[in-house]
Amino acid sequence: MFGFIWRHLRARLRRSLALLAGVLVATTGFVVLTNATTSAHLRLTEQVQYETRAAYDILVRPNGTQTTLETQRRVVRPNYLSGLYGGISLAQYEQIRQTPGVDVAAPVAMLGYTIHPMFAYFDLTDAVDPTADRQVIRVDPTFLGERGLSKTAAKPRYVYLTRNRLAYPMVEDGGFGADTLYTDGERYPLNACTNGYISPREIFPDGHTEPVCNTLAEATTTRTAPETDVSEVHAVRLLPDGRFENPPYNPTLPDSAEPAVDERLVLPVRWLVPFLLAAVEPEAEDKLVGLADAVVDGRPLTAQDVTVEDTLLGNTVQNLPVLAASRPYVDGTVSATYTRLRPDRVAGLQQTELLSTLGALQGGEPTGSGSVELVERYQEDIRTAIERETTLWGWLSPLVQAGPVDHDQLPDGSLRPRPTEGDPTVYRNDGSSTVLVPWLTGDLAFRSMRRLAVPDPNGPSLLEPMAWAPVGMFDPERLTDFSTLSEVPLETYAVPSAVGADQDSRDALGDRPMLPSGNPGGYLSSPPLLLTSLAGASKLLESRKDQQAAAPISAIRVRVAGVDGYTEGAEQQVRQVAAQLAERTGLDVDVTFGSSPAPQTVELPAGSFGRPELRLTEGWSSIGVASVIVQAVDRKSVVLFLLVLVVCTLFLANAVSAAVRDRRGELAVLACLGWPARRIAAAILGEVALIGLAAGLLALLLAAPLGAVLDVDVGWRRALLAVPVALLVAVVAGAGPALRAARAHPAAALRPAVTPVRRARRVRGVLGLAVANLVRVPGRALLGATALGIGVAALTVLAAINHAFRDTVLGSLLGDTVSATVRTTDLVAAIATVLLGAAAVADVLYLNIRDRSAELAALRATGWTEAALTRLAAYEGIGIGLLGAAVGGALGLAGAAVLIGDLTGGVLLTGAGTAAAGALVACLAALVPAALLRRIPTGQLLAEE
Repeated sequence: MFGFIWRHLRARLRRSLALLAGVLVATTGFVVLTNATTSAHLRLTEQVQYETRAAYDILVRPNGTQTTLETQRRVVRPNYLSGLYGGISLAQYEQIRQTPGVDVAAPVAMLGYTIHPMFAYFDLTDAVDPTADRQVIRVDPTFLGERGLSKTAAKPRYVYLTRNRLAYPMVEDGGFGADTLYTDGERYPLNACTNGYISPREIFPDGHTEPVCNTLAEATTTRTAPETDVSEVHAVRLLPDGRFENPPYNPTLPDSAEPAVDERLVLPVRWLVPFLLAAVEPEAEDKLVGLADAVVDGRPLTAQDVTVEDTLLGNTVQNLPVLAASRPYVDGTVSATYTRLRPDRVAGLQQTELLSTLGALQGGEPTGSGSVELVERYQEDIRTAIERETTLWGWLSPLVQAGPVDHDQLPDGSLRPRPTEGDPTVYRNDGSSTVLVPWLTGDLAFRSMRRLAVPDPNGPSLLEPMAWAPVGMFDPERLTDFSTLSEVPLETYAVPSAVGADQDSRDALGDRPMLPSGNPGGYLSSPPLLLTSLAGASKLLESRKDQQAAAPISAIRVRVAGVDGYTEGAEQQVRQVAAQLAERTGLDVDVTFGSSPAPQTVELPAGSFGRPELRLTEGWSSIGVASVIVQAVDRKSVVLFLLVLVVCTLFLANAVSAAVRDRRGELAVLACLGWPARRIAAAILGEVALIGLAAGLLALLLAAPLGAVLDVDVGWRRALLAVPVALLVAVVAGAGPALRAARAHPAAALRPAVTPVRRARRVRGVLGLAVANLVRVPGRALLGATALGIGVAALTVLAAINHAFRDTVLGSLLGDTVSATVRTTDLVAAIATVLLGAAAVADVLYLNIRDRSAELAALRATGWTEAALTRLAAYEGIGIGLLGAAVGGALGLAGAAVLIGDLTGGVLLTGAGTAAAGALVACLAALVPAALLRRIPTGQLLAEE
């Protein structure tokens, strides 16, 4: 038997080599692709494990704080602390700390915004006329926010320069008396200016003095006014040597009566900035993110930082120590233009008359402009405060608390924040005078506001007001570094930002992210700029008898012991700890382990100060992404492995079927000579097995080099699988054709594979003959269509798997990265599938044309041109291609529906595109056999016939 098989293989060397090439391609492709799939699975698993190391694994929040949106989409919003002012008691915190498996439990207690005055300093030196005895520099500020999209013009500020001496009020016994002592040694009435402000006095050459009413505020009925509604007049003396004698005015604390002499004339413009205050447990926070190591100035915060007594104007002040962030995380700018005016008189005019006089001046001379960014002033001011140690810096009266944002879901899945009614009265305490508020508080609001009443420095509790003072400054960028692909919300340190989701929004923002505007009621909420200790928060809230005082903690971030990156065992461990926390405390518990940032699209309505409607992408956090990704990778690896195996087996089965069909006459002769069916089947299987063994040995040599070319790691141990795989696949693929050949009747095998002609019809043209040929030989046409259908169906299923995989994991940064990582493997699999299908089509069409070579030679002899014969072959190839593409596409889509349970638009388009490409491949494959036919002499073909 072996000798017969060997002689037959040698006798039909071309067919044997063609079958060997087919087995070799299938086996090598199988080994390379399965190794690519396995290697990609290992890389992805390791990548997911590495990229899922985060600051904490579990987030504990008060009951009922999970929004419906978070529950539906399994996400955590970036501003999850917004509106969470208490809800977890210290006793519950201790329960969480004592739970087995908890490594770190870091609480955060949100307290509210304190409105802190900062100053934009404008250098007006070059705007001064050094020869004038008296002049006014008018400064017209414009406040800008949200990348300059929101802006408003403020009332003008004035600098009055005179060569006359100026006298300034002095503090006596911690305050000012009814007759206030001035620096010229004289006493003047405290209420010289009817607006109630203590003003400097100009000393004229004749010795008389008149007040320069320095601050002019518009009266308001609501007792709150935006910072832009204030006009100020600053009196400055121009010395003979050209220097300037500025008033003893410290923007943060008027503690000196001595004037300052400077070579530069600088105007401070008040700038009100909301500073969000929160409390943490310093030791736990340090273990969680390395807070102490991030301190860049001053000292770290400690648990003993509660309150420090200080004095102001003879009164006791409770100073709350805080750790300040090194960045303001607020987008704000003040720009201004300068104009020089020549008024006849300034001193002695009351505020209303002075405003009218200065506002009516015409023909001023423009003298320059300037611009100041908020970030430029912030760090300098905080460092100055740290140097003062326990000196108060800003009042904690009142603290303004902003609620969460409610979203409406739009039909396209994007979110639209729901506007709410703003309430400027929350920025003042009852009984206080008119309070200035940040200008953007008049903008469209998305958060409800309320006031947290604490001891008021201007109210009845003046004896013990509360203030804050920084002891140190920390840089959030120096905190313990975690992967950006697995960041969980760290609202204590990370600024919520949003980028443009469409080109119009990106253009409006100048291709920069949108940041918090400085409006506590705005959409984006700034992170806490000030951190105090839990003990300090308890001191601040001790006079209150409400729920926040009883349960001051807003959220607790928990890290589980022994967890360092995602594994199935680590996930189970985290879930067990989370279940214990929920059972012990009854609080809402989110398992953030294995989470990743998940962009959400937000439609932000237009603002009241010029900001257009924006379409933004905001970084929420998707919960449990790592588990979903790992499961999707496992499913994809198994399906891809099976798909490659099926494609290779079907390809070989098709090739063996074509080879058996080519030998129909020979097999019929053997059957007539008495060969039993089992011996015929054994001969065919023997030939296929021998070819498979040879192909396996060759694949063993080719797998590693081919893997290196395709950047796939194929080790020799894995390459050894090529031999048994080739042998097994060849035998399985050849079993069916061998059995069919053995069972066929000898007479049937000797008959040509042409259907009987029931009624003769006249064929018109090349296309008609091509259709007739396909109908006359249905087995041959179906064989070619099956070959092509295998490739089309496999490629469609592969596309469906990839679409399903990407749809499963996309939407988070980790999922997007993983999807990009597997694209190389997917591309290799797709190319291999197409090549196998194209090779099978070419093989079948070659046999088809070779079987009909005598018929085609007769057509040539009767005058058919080579072009007409080529068109005939191409038309038949197109017919086979259309049939195979249609059937393969339908089967591929059906298989995709079974595997992924749904057919997306992308999968349907891919199926249609694959079918079209399959028809084109069949047409091109037909041209190669047609070209080979030209080399056979017509006479020889006719003689053979």
